[in-house]
Amino acid sequence: MNWKIPLFKCYWEDDDIESVNNVIKRGTYWATGPEIKNFETNIAKYVGAKYALVFNSGTSALHADISAHEIGKDDEVILPSFTFVSTSNSVALTGAKPVFAEIEDQSYGLDPADVERKITDKTKAIIPVHYAGAPCKEIKTLKKIADKNGLILIEDAAESLGSKIGTRFVGTFGNSAMFSFCQNKIITTGEGGAIVTNSEKIYEKLKLIRSHGRLERTDDYFSTTKEMDYIQLGYNYRISTISAALGISQLKKIDKIISMRRKIAEYFNRIFSEINGIKIPETPEDHFHIYQIYTIRLRDKKIRDMMQKFLIKRGIMNKVYFDSVHLKTFYRKLGYKEGNLPKTENISERVLSLPIYPSMNPEEMIYITNSIKEFFKLYIKI
Repeated sequence: MNWKIPLFKCYWEDDDIESVNNVIKRGTYWATGPEIKNFETNIAKYVGAKYALVFNSGTSALHADISAHEIGKDDEVILPSFTFVSTSNSVALTGAKPVFAEIEDQSYGLDPADVERKITDKTKAIIPVHYAGAPCKEIKTLKKIADKNGLILIEDAAESLGSKIGTRFVGTFGNSAMFSFCQNKIITTGEGGAIVTNSEKIYEKLKLIRSHGRLERTDDYFSTTKEMDYIQLGYNYRISTISAALGISQLKKIDKIISMRRKIAEYFNRIFSEINGIKIPETPEDHFHIYQIYTIRLRDKKIRDMMQKFLIKRGIMNKVYFDSVHLKTFYRKLGYKEGNLPKTENISERVLSLPIYPSMNPEEMIYITNSIKEFFKLYIKI
């Protein structure tokens, strides 16, 4: 469909084109050039972590990270069902069992009380998700639970590069964290992802997993005639130099991009807070929301579905972020069913994500808000 207003637009400037062009014109090292290491250094510095490794997708990064923590067969990992399927799939691909826990209704992050109820002697890790660009409200409590039970805490911060609690960035609360650079994220390399960690051990393991289990000290594979050793099984999860170059230029303007998003969200919040029947995103005072996704919550599923159809007719793209993962066909085959996570299921049936992107102009913002006002005027009696 040719949307009048799409769900997102990639934000770019001339320096992004120049960065990519410079690599292409160099005519070599499109796969393993110095831009990759530079991008990693810049990410680690921005977040405040000792190490960062970039990957060809956020999913590759998360799968590699779970593997690096030696999570696998007979292990259990607690995570939310209110997430993109990549989170649980990355667990399942290691042979471990995803164990879904409930979420709280403010940041839609894991509910610590239910996490504690789900811990068994097979539990090895907890993976909280920082949803939509907001810090997981209970991340500090979840860290305490992990420490108390000797568990690994891996943050799925795919949507939240730049969000923080106080002055501490998301991605620095756990043992490691994943960020995504897919096309709809805060900064993008088209596809891409990163892991940040303070553990040298995990960092070294990730390097092996990312590139076929190949031992690389100083020499790049394409820059040496020396025989190289392969000391374990691994994947080709490497990001290209072209993508890394784009990531470097994108990261330089992340604060500008976040500021633009927050101004749009502030406008939406102001308008929608006046409509009885819409719950706007809310965060604690010291939590910094970057609005990678702008999600509202409606009174019930019927109203949500009606609004979605109404907006589609108006040419406004929208999406349910997220349906409950445990109710997808693959996970139903593992025994999950309706009623396993009543709070999560209830929230999933009522949320709707609206368009938001840095270049959204006032006319587009007004068109969205006026369309939703019209919907309530025509169809909903609150």
